[in-house]
Amino acid sequence: MMKTLFLHPPSFDGFDGGAGSRYQAKREIRSFWYPTWLAQPAALVPGSRLIDAPPARKSLAEILPLARQYELLVVHTSTPSFASDLKVCQAFKDANPSLKIGLVGAKVATEPEESLKASAALDFLAREEFDFTIKEVAEGHPFERISGLSFRNANGVLIHNSARAILENMDELPFVTEVYKRDLRIEDYFIGYLKHPYVSFYTGRGCRSRCTFCLWPQTVGGHRYRVRSVPHVAAEARLVQRAFPQMKELFFDDDTFTDDRPRAEAIARELGKLGLTWSCNAKANVPRETLKVLRDNGLRLLLVGYETGNQQILYNIKKGMRIDVAKRFTRDCHELGITIHGTFILGLPGETKETIEETIRFAAEINPHTIQVSLAAPYPGTVLYRQALENGWLDREHAELVDQKGVQIAPLSYPHLSHTEIFDSVETFYKRFYFRRSKIASLLAEMIKSPQMAGRRLREGIEFFQFLKSREMAS
Repeated sequence: MMKTLFLHPPSFDGFDGGAGSRYQAKREIRSFWYPTWLAQPAALVPGSRLIDAPPARKSLAEILPLARQYELLVVHTSTPSFASDLKVCQAFKDANPSLKIGLVGAKVATEPEESLKASAALDFLAREEFDFTIKEVAEGHPFERISGLSFRNANGVLIHNSARAILENMDELPFVTEVYKRDLRIEDYFIGYLKHPYVSFYTGRGCRSRCTFCLWPQTVGGHRYRVRSVPHVAAEARLVQRAFPQMKELFFDDDTFTDDRPRAEAIARELGKLGLTWSCNAKANVPRETLKVLRDNGLRLLLVGYETGNQQILYNIKKGMRIDVAKRFTRDCHELGITIHGTFILGLPGETKETIEETIRFAAEINPHTIQVSLAAPYPGTVLYRQALENGWLDREHAELVDQKGVQIAPLSYPHLSHTEIFDSVETFYKRFYFRRSKIASLLAEMIKSPQMAGRRLREGIEFFQFLKSREMAS
């Protein structure tokens, strides 16, 4: 087994490279997701090490001395961080020319030829689901015999092996919790709407929805929801509980955990036995009876992608959601005491000044506890990216999707709606949602009840206003 280092490299200050399904970017409030996709192959390679540089605040100068201690470097990359990540790879190669370096992630899964050509420091890329591809590389298998691998051979020729078959038995994957315990500090990971410290992992892969903008289902995970068995998930939940007694909340990062409702209810009952507080992603169509089972067994919060308040835009992006159903679902959550963090996207196909206004009013009406407003990001490999190129909505100046500080830009524009108008609408959305008397009162009440939450909300408020100020400067 090759001595292997797994790396989320340093890039922009505060850059969340671990954000899986949608956007890698610097957030309005500093937050970091777990590097679960990188931890999974790390769990398959004995003696490996995982470094998640951004949340650990590790610079290139701090990690570069490790180059001579390892034989294999596996780097997770993304479209926004790709240029920066290549510089890190080159620095490691310069420090240790014999080091084998490979990239993983949706960026290289969709653009293997272009990615390999971008740097001579790269020896290979692992496409598709890359867990067992990396395991075989670390075991020393000849590159030409490893499915899912693209590589540069001894003559400098780029070779793309046949695709790796999708993983069907998800219980074959080892627990990522052991890698978290070995290599990460859970206090480094925080999300504004989750209790701190939290831990997250996946109970399955793939998403049945066909959202045109969503990255990983279209590039790596697929559209079949393949799941771990209920006992397998419960066993890892018990391990998390033992490994991290300081944990306040467990989050399931599946694209849509609630797609398989009987299974979600079965997992909830197992978590209820453990007395765990937990949260998950959900589509805004979960029936009240299921919500009640989940709540009664420890569910605290649902992360819900509403995206827009306009029904035609939902049709355009193939969200498979109806506004009336979303309203009823949200009302049920409010009545059952389930907290909602709602996410919205501005600049999707069909967006106009009028639909932006409609979405802002919709958000105020359904009133999730907190929100995140993002800009539509056409990642390579998605339907949205192909549409943007075909229709001239995207110009190359905005292809990296973030600015020089790692903050999201508005990469799409339409004849009737400019980049600037879309970009500026994010700040308008936030101000109109949060600067309502009722919302201010609810957040103040939350802070009065909990001194810990008061300190946290004050910090987040400062970061939020700094974010708005930086956006004003950028515009």
